[in-house]
Amino acid sequence: MIRHLLLGASALALASAVNAQGFDRIASFPVTSNLPEGTDPATETAPEIIAASGDTLVYTDSPLGALGFIDISDPARPQPLGAMMLEGEPTSVATAGGHALVGVNTSESYTDPSGYLAGIEIATRTEVGRCDLPGQPDSVAIAPDASFLAVAIENERDEDLNDGVLPQMPAGSVFMVDLTAEGLIDCETARVADVTGLAEVAPSDPEPEYVSINAEGEVVVTLQENNHIVVLSRTGEVRSHFPAGAVDLTGIDATDADGAARGALRFEEDQPGRLREPDAVAWIDADHFATANEGDYEGGARGWTIFNQDGTVVYENGSAFERAIAEIGHYPDRRSDAKGVEPESVAFAEVAGTPMVFVGAERASVVGVYDVTDPAAPVLTQLLPSGVGPEGYAVLADRGLLVTANEGDLGEDGGARAHVMIYEYADDAPVYPHLTSAGSDELIGWGAMSGLVAEGGLLYAVNDSFYGDQPRIFTIDPSGTPARITGHVDVTRGGNPAQKLDLEGIATDGQGGFWLASEGRSDRLIPHALLHVGPDGEIGEEIALPEALRDVELRFGMEGVTRDGDMLYIAIQRPWRDDPANHVKLLRYDLAAEEWGVVHYPTEPAATGWVGLSEIVAHDGALYLIERDNLIGEAARLKQITRVSLDGLDFVPLGETPPVATKEVVRDLLPDLRATGGYVVDKVEGLAITPEGTAYVVTDNDGVDDSSGETLFFSFDLN
Repeated sequence: MIRHLLLGASALALASAVNAQGFDRIASFPVTSNLPEGTDPATETAPEIIAASGDTLVYTDSPLGALGFIDISDPARPQPLGAMMLEGEPTSVATAGGHALVGVNTSESYTDPSGYLAGIEIATRTEVGRCDLPGQPDSVAIAPDASFLAVAIENERDEDLNDGVLPQMPAGSVFMVDLTAEGLIDCETARVADVTGLAEVAPSDPEPEYVSINAEGEVVVTLQENNHIVVLSRTGEVRSHFPAGAVDLTGIDATDADGAARGALRFEEDQPGRLREPDAVAWIDADHFATANEGDYEGGARGWTIFNQDGTVVYENGSAFERAIAEIGHYPDRRSDAKGVEPESVAFAEVAGTPMVFVGAERASVVGVYDVTDPAAPVLTQLLPSGVGPEGYAVLADRGLLVTANEGDLGEDGGARAHVMIYEYADDAPVYPHLTSAGSDELIGWGAMSGLVAEGGLLYAVNDSFYGDQPRIFTIDPSGTPARITGHVDVTRGGNPAQKLDLEGIATDGQGGFWLASEGRSDRLIPHALLHVGPDGEIGEEIALPEALRDVELRFGMEGVTRDGDMLYIAIQRPWRDDPANHVKLLRYDLAAEEWGVVHYPTEPAATGWVGLSEIVAHDGALYLIERDNLIGEAARLKQITRVSLDGLDFVPLGETPPVATKEVVRDLLPDLRATGGYVVDKVEGLAITPEGTAYVVTDNDGVDDSSGETLFFSFDLN
């Protein structure tokens, strides 16, 4: 049976003892389900800010220009309630008294910003109140007693004008208005708080980003571009204000790969004096609030901070959040030269008696859960996988539910659509992450796992060309929960990192070294090759494809290699020029005789996209293969493990007509890929089988590039 590897102890940042309680994702809701009838399913749709009212979730959908509604009477099975079109772009929403209070941007230009605040009766989807706003709204917050609300009027700058440098008029402000006992807007009580002249950066042009209100009716507002924080009374008077300050970052990866040099994870750089430029803010208690330091055009401190409202820094996370994210394979290397994981969102709630801060990393697609019982010493208890780009939260503390709105809609590029995800707090050990490098002597960043092999109670994995400047073989101990990456060796040529490799398969050589399959790119003059490396990772031998294969090869080539005695077996991902439709090559290379052989493997036909092979493993007289489509989420139809018996399988010399192997389906992987409550990922890439018959599967997270970053790693018994 499937054995998902559970989150346990972690030596870096996570709780020191096994987590007996925590959040697990129980559902993922694709917001395409809420597209209005007759709308093209490919239409961009994205949940950004989300709130709850009873059994209904309400979220803003800026690309669609709508409010979306979800029924969570059964939170494990959320149901679509449709969308309500608005007269502009919704930017934020909060709920009170059965009403959704939504800020709507109607600006015609940066210099002529406008908007309105609408009250929507949730049950009937009708507008029951509206106030004009003095500009472009960004964030809406309601006081805990629902007596009033505040709106951050950002009047954002044009980033293409003068390189985005402030000031750019008109200035922003903070709008406040009282609510009736029924949650209706009382527009006659509207007031505007002037926050000009306070910041050290462009004091004439404050750009309020986010607001939060505490139980005493105090409003904290971040001026992100101004790197400033202001605390206001409910009437708009300034209680305190101060610069958000800067952080000296150490041990970060600040170099992005570009051009032919692909990614590498090296957390060896420093950034002194990095401006926080906080985005979201949330009160923790009457005196303390937390900020997510996403940064803007001159900053980004990659972590989060707890301030006292007098401006004192009570806690600074520095690079710890980002480094913990790297340990679970979610670090977005393509953002290294910008703002790293980009902590953008933050929320607070007391759940099961524990005060918690939730920090969302937009680019890493991770939510960090911190115990802030002591605001001066938060404890990271969990890292939750989210959809692409977590933007907003709703915490239903009385039901133990956390909801994330994830704005990334990658449908146009064949990726996952945008989702709302639901998590439940329970007295069980959480199931994510499945794989971590926490506890190693050094920080081991990883991702894009593409091949797997078992040997002597350990597993070995390789990463693919996303980290082409850092091809690696990782050692994995699967005995714990989660499984742990305990070490690595770099694949080298002449002592230097081997360039232009796309490692897709790995097999042991029986003498401490490895055989690696590197997928080539004919259109870039990068050859397919079998590589023999020693225990230190140095390439000692390279076997190129013979001319008979080079003449017909295509880009989608070697996707796995396995060894059985003197025989290497290689899976080719998709048909080459001489293959019939729905047939791919299985190659055999005899190491002793130095001879090649071939058979055909019959793949399932693909109604959409393609179907091919991703891995091959020799075990107990058979070849086990991963056969999958390239589809993701609700579109995925085929992810399976098959078996081809070696008994009677006649590999013929190259040039002869290959016989067709007979396959049997061993396991449908779709239920396994849905087991964590997320959407089905497309790239099931690695398979390893122990002599005892335990099968391990790992997925490729594409280096967290246009991906949620999730890596699923699980096992089951083949016997």
